[in-house]
Amino acid sequence: MTIKSHNINDIKIAEVIADEILIQSAQDGLDLMGNIYYQGFDKVILYEKNITPDFFDLKTKIAGEILQKFSNYRIGLAVVGDFSKYESKSMKDFIFESNKTGHVSFVETIEKAVESFR
Repeated sequence: MTIKSHNINDIKIAEVIADEILIQSAQDGLDLMGNIYYQGFDKVILYEKNITPDFFDLKTKIAGEILQKFSNYRIGLAVVGDFSKYESKSMKDFIFESNKTGHVSFVETIEKAVESFR
């Protein structure tokens, strides 16, 4: 895992880059968040491929648990990926509502992820 730093308006954003799944559970999300926060970052960009596929099955409740941790600790999160493949209406609604609130964003590109923190 490597972290690429982005800075926008004095906000430090960590882009987490890895080849493997980093987030399998809410605890993994909390551990990563603590690591990022300890390094002085305010926001996090993760890639869809680094999150367990179970996250995108809302019945597992993993998405809600992980996103609640980020919300509780006020760490902004952007997830980069192709979300058009998720055909579940509930998942599409979840992504839509998350993007609307602005604290968590699901976007297609790293540029949109960085822009979501402006």
